[in-house]
Amino acid sequence: MSYTAPLAHMRYLLNEVFCAEQQWAQMPAFSAIDSSTVDAILEEGAKLCSNVIQPLNRSGDEEGARLENGKVITPNGFKEAYKTVADGGWVGLSGDAEYGGQGLPKMLTVLFEEMLYSANNSFTLYVALTAGAALALRAHGSDELKKKYLPKMYSGEWAGAMGLTEAHCGSDLGILKTKAVPDKNNTYKITGTKIFITGGDQDLTSNIIHFVLARLPDAPAGPKGISLFLVPKVLVNENGTLGSRNAFSAGSLEHKMGIKASATCVMNFDGATGWLVGEPHQGLAAMFTMMNYERLSIGIQGIGCGEMSYQNAVAYAKDRLQGRSAQGVANPNGIADPIIHHADVRRMLLTQRAYNEAGRAFAVYLGLQLDVANHHPDKTLRDKAQQRVALLTPVAKAFFTDKGFESCVLGQQVFGGHGYIREWGQEQLVRDARIAQIYEGTNGIQAMDLLKRKVLGNDGLWMREFIAEMQNDMQTGAVERDGVVQACSLLSALTLWLVEQDKRDANLCGSAACDYLHVAGYTIYAWLWLKMMTADPQNIDAQVVGHFYLGRLLPQIHALDKAVRSGANLVMDLPVEKF
Repeated sequence: MSYTAPLAHMRYLLNEVFCAEQQWAQMPAFSAIDSSTVDAILEEGAKLCSNVIQPLNRSGDEEGARLENGKVITPNGFKEAYKTVADGGWVGLSGDAEYGGQGLPKMLTVLFEEMLYSANNSFTLYVALTAGAALALRAHGSDELKKKYLPKMYSGEWAGAMGLTEAHCGSDLGILKTKAVPDKNNTYKITGTKIFITGGDQDLTSNIIHFVLARLPDAPAGPKGISLFLVPKVLVNENGTLGSRNAFSAGSLEHKMGIKASATCVMNFDGATGWLVGEPHQGLAAMFTMMNYERLSIGIQGIGCGEMSYQNAVAYAKDRLQGRSAQGVANPNGIADPIIHHADVRRMLLTQRAYNEAGRAFAVYLGLQLDVANHHPDKTLRDKAQQRVALLTPVAKAFFTDKGFESCVLGQQVFGGHGYIREWGQEQLVRDARIAQIYEGTNGIQAMDLLKRKVLGNDGLWMREFIAEMQNDMQTGAVERDGVVQACSLLSALTLWLVEQDKRDANLCGSAACDYLHVAGYTIYAWLWLKMMTADPQNIDAQVVGHFYLGRLLPQIHALDKAVRSGANLVMDLPVEKF
């Protein structure tokens, strides 16, 4: 198994489809970035992922992370690879330059993040959690905390982790039990147990900065009584040097289906010293700054896995000889033809590629919205972009990972029996990709967030405005335009129908949410394929794969629309005792 970053398509998205330099010119923070800088970053990032990180993927899965004498040990080679990543400034790629980050735009860094996930899912999680934790601290921490912790986190010397889940509460964080008791010097004593903590402990960095949700003694019940605390593994002295070990540790590691080299820890906090981040009882809102970043990141994990699966499957399909092409002999000097000449194999490969490339375009678009929301001088545009981010993040997380997992299974199917055994690496991709549909909020939760909060919560206004943007963006001369316009019209009509029907049936939202999110995802991908096809009509790859998507994959929205409109009774009529 090997990985080659799809740099040609990445450049096409930045330069031709989204005209990145023109976008960055409107934002002072990015106005000095030019195509040569971008090319250098992409090239070096590709080399790093292909030559340093990807070779550790299989061995890391075989060896796994392990807990010895209360300390987590990562697989052989991870320490050295992480040091290379940190020394190169890659951990703080999009971090605030004021605190030592590289300050690069998100629409660029999403592409490097995809490379990382393609190369090695387990390794990438250690980097991604640090970036998300730093984002939460930057947005909500005091100046003192930011100055003390951000530079070391951006440099990669210290890592980040987030402590949300407890044994009795996952998605329903309002019932968490971890306590925070005020102590001296504006600190708090944190006591409780968190589970499923990615990178809760590891031997890659000298410190790990945990962001932990807990309740103050006077906290009201439910989600409005949760506060966020910064809890370092090693306490930091006033002069910035490391002091004594804090009072918490990894109690055990989870034994998982995949991402085995990522340390998923049970963390026991025994009166650990922590500092409040943000306001009391406002921790959930502060944590969602990090969670939204992580949800996009985990969505990109789906794209990365899908891309790796596609590359492996294409290489295998060009080499594996089985049968003869229906059009006649394609390999006259061989005993059979490569399976890539068979129509069903091509169907699987094109499905993977169509999802991967549209997902990559969606990630770049969402990265642009984040850049505008955080850096554009026009407040109206900032607010509108932030609205887009809120609406589309659950779509990206769920649709990227659903289609990424589908792409991994299709790649495995191309390999046939060889895809089911360890030797070729496809079964690891399937195992690794599966978690992305579950953590950082299951895809069912993402769908409910989209429909209940982001669509029904404002009577469909945000979605209607986004549909209008897609419709207005289409070039009138494109032959393919009519199908995409129809998809937008279907999504618009379905949105209005749900707004009306939801008032009559409390169960409709839950029964419809996943199918509705997929209608939205397929429609957005269609719009993005149209953008890719019209940006350069001479780009043969975009024309062929785009036509495949519009003709073979987009029509699924009609079945999904019909399923949603069938109502909630088909889901709810069977009595509980009959299950």
